[in-house]
Parts: sequence; structure tokens; C-alpha cells
Amino acid sequence: MDAPTDGTEYKHLQEQSALPGKGGLARIGRAFLNTVGGFREGLATEAAIKQEAFLVLIALPVSFFLATNLWIWAALMGSLILLLAAEFLNTAIERLCNHLHPEKHEAIKVTKDLASAGVFCVIALTALIWIVAVIDRFWA
Repeated sequence: MDAPTDGTEYKHLQEQSALPGKGGLARIGRAFLNTVGGFREGLATEAAIKQEAFLVLIALPVSFFLATNLWIWAALMGSLILLLAAEFLNTAIERLCNHLHPEKHEAIKVTKDLASAGVFCVIALTALIWIVAVIDRFWA
């Protein structure tokens, strides 16, 4: 069965965005409140998020000493923000999987393992950026 070519397959998206009161500052405000709720939930319940947030709090003052220019500082802090983002996404994936299929299931395990591997890649990138910054600061 071919999809219609007259744009009707996306009509529901156009209708949603055209609803009054669903855009602009009100939407941004609701999105911000959802974000705050996500931060609260993650920090209250997830050990990995708590540990990484603590790492960010320690790393922030260290980054001012370590960075020799603004770009290095942005890379240092950006890597930590990316790490937190990956951890929040990993947590969301794990919770969704647990909600949809609470029993042990091989496909769910693989999905969680893939999300965890994504977090590991960001940890490796963060470590690389911080190690290079240390080398640049003290041995270059």
C-alpha cells in the first residue's frame, strides 16, 4: 500500500501545530517545567545520574583552572553536559523497557545493553577531552 502523495499523511502534524495556545511562550514554559521534572526525577532516583551530577559540580571549578582558552573550557563542560544527556536518555530507555516488559526478556536486555554502550561511548569521549586538556595544560 503506497502512502498518499498529497500531504495528507502529515495532516495530523499540521493540525497539532495550528492549535491555538499550543505554541509560543506557553509551549516553551511547559517544556521547561517538564525538563525540570525530569531533572528532579533523575537526581532523586538514579545513582548514575547522581554520580555524574556530582562529577559536574566538582569539575566546574576545576575546568576554570584547567582550560587555557574558552574553547577548551567549552569542550570540557560540553563533554560533561553530553554525558548527563546520554545518562538521562539511557535511564528513559531503561524505564520504558521495564514498563513495557517487566519480566526478563532477551530483546529488552539487548536494547538496554545498546543504550548502556552509548553512555560508555560518551564516557570515553569525556575522558579523552579531559585527558587532552590536562596534557595541554601541563605538558604541552
